[in-house]
Amino acid sequence: MIFLVINLHLVKRYYTVFFILFVTSVTYATRIKDLAILEGGRDNQLIGYGIVVGLSGDGDSGSELTINSVANSLQRFGINVDPEELKSDNVAAVMLTADIPAFSREGTRIDVTVSSMGDAESLQGGVLLQTPLIGADGDVYAVAQGQIAVGGFIGGGAGAGGATVQKNHPTVGIITNGAIVEREIPANVAETGLLNFILLNPDYTTASKVKEAINTVFPSSAIALDSTAIRVAIPEIFDGKEVDFISAIGAINVSPDTPARIVINERTGTIVATAGVRVSTVAVSHGALTITVENNQNVSQPNAFSEGGETEVTPTQNTSVSESVGQFAIVEDFPTINEVIAALNMLGVTTREMMSIFQAMKSAGALQAELIIE
Repeated sequence: MIFLVINLHLVKRYYTVFFILFVTSVTYATRIKDLAILEGGRDNQLIGYGIVVGLSGDGDSGSELTINSVANSLQRFGINVDPEELKSDNVAAVMLTADIPAFSREGTRIDVTVSSMGDAESLQGGVLLQTPLIGADGDVYAVAQGQIAVGGFIGGGAGAGGATVQKNHPTVGIITNGAIVEREIPANVAETGLLNFILLNPDYTTASKVKEAINTVFPSSAIALDSTAIRVAIPEIFDGKEVDFISAIGAINVSPDTPARIVINERTGTIVATAGVRVSTVAVSHGALTITVENNQNVSQPNAFSEGGETEVTPTQNTSVSESVGQFAIVEDFPTINEVIAALNMLGVTTREMMSIFQAMKSAGALQAELIIE
């Protein structure tokens, strides 16, 4: 069970708290293929530098880097051009990033993300010229080229005051299946007759459950090495059929253990808590002090037909202080997090105040859960 605490709207600079509880009495199982990956078969990151053309005036404005890149690109076709004679309004210098999946074969295609390096206003409508993608070892593993799809736009600039309208980030785009794999990355997962499954969320209890589930289907074949890795021996009947064995392991269902954890995101005012959170007996007091400073501009004018009188602006300042009545409540030992939430809701606390309360509970030793602040 996982409980989400989400603020929905802002009222007088405080977040109103709403709790959405997803509660179930049934523990659902998850496939091992969704809990772990095979050691030796993982994605690798690729990067490259290229140029995008056809931007219709939205490219880099006189960037020396972009102009030199265009000149060097033309030299590959036997065309020598003085960089000072080139303009870069329709061209943009970009960086390319991509992930090459494990077991990718030569000729397969992968997606490429294209990001502007200069001051180009938009990559919409641009075409990436052929660009090699290299790995951390400096070798070329793929080559990218193609039309860029941008999930945003920028418009305007010709209206009064040069106003513009922008949606999302038009300087970042993607080329779906835009790179062709030219070199395979070796992946050795079953050469020794052993498989190591690596948990995506390391946990000793989950590792033990995965081991037991595998041994139920394939007796005495799995051992848990630590909180992360489970080693599985390939049975003799699967010699030459390692793919079938890995597929069978991935389809086994396991109920993973969820640690007691509260994650607080102060930027968005969001709190996420798991069902394993427990709170020891603790007293909580809640109260708020609000100071309001209001500046007013009054105008003083002379009487009608007066001589020598001038209109004057007289600023005034009003300060008011309000303090809500503090509340003091005892939070008893609760078996579940939803009762803790109900008790704090009775105090009328906001999301940001609840963040402070959870931190204070942790400092007092009453919160039996891991507290993560992002």
